[in-house]
Amino acid sequence: MSHFYGVFANTGTVLLGSLLGLLLHKGIPEKLTDGIMKVLGLCTIAIAIPGILKGQNQLIMIISLVLGTALGTLLDIDGKLNSVGDKLSEKLNKGKENKSGNIAEGFVTASLLFCIGAMTIVGSINAGVSSDNEMLYTKSLLDLISSTMLSASLGIGVLFSAAFVFVFQGGLVCLGIWLGSFLSEPTINEIICAGSVMILAIGINLISTLKLKVADMLPALLLVPLVCMLFS
Repeated sequence: MSHFYGVFANTGTVLLGSLLGLLLHKGIPEKLTDGIMKVLGLCTIAIAIPGILKGQNQLIMIISLVLGTALGTLLDIDGKLNSVGDKLSEKLNKGKENKSGNIAEGFVTASLLFCIGAMTIVGSINAGVSSDNEMLYTKSLLDLISSTMLSASLGIGVLFSAAFVFVFQGGLVCLGIWLGSFLSEPTINEIICAGSVMILAIGINLISTLKLKVADMLPALLLVPLVCMLFS
């Protein structure tokens, strides 16, 4: 059970932060929220850069992301995630005007922001392999702040992302338990590199009108170990 303490903590902080954001929604000026969200986007980009630099072979990153994005687009992962948010929106609103923001946008943006990146991947694998939850605890604190600002801006959809955080990170921990030390450090670094490119895309989405379908890139994370094996 100790393997999952970090997952429980991260899920809890996302729930708490989302609730705080919803409560403070009316008390936070729109200009302030917009400004902080843009800064959060810039910080997200800054966080992505060190992870991208961990990659040792750019061809692995390119091949994994191209093939992964092609697969994700064919599977329409982004569309399916948005569909989940839309269904939640329909059930909650029941034909009434949505006063809590775009639920689909909040759900997808928060789910990807909280689940894709170096801290999630390495932290979850570390928790699975050695019950080391330190990195996930650090991430939990960051997500507490992020979820508060996101839910104040994007609404109740951010709250539902806690379920995705629990399932996604829990799955990675289970994978870490199963794999043990099977994955080499270079392979983990290449996974971090590909994931950090997705974090960069999320940061761009937060600060601009350009909306990249980051969810369609997710299969790349599964393809990285296979591509690494081919290159080795």
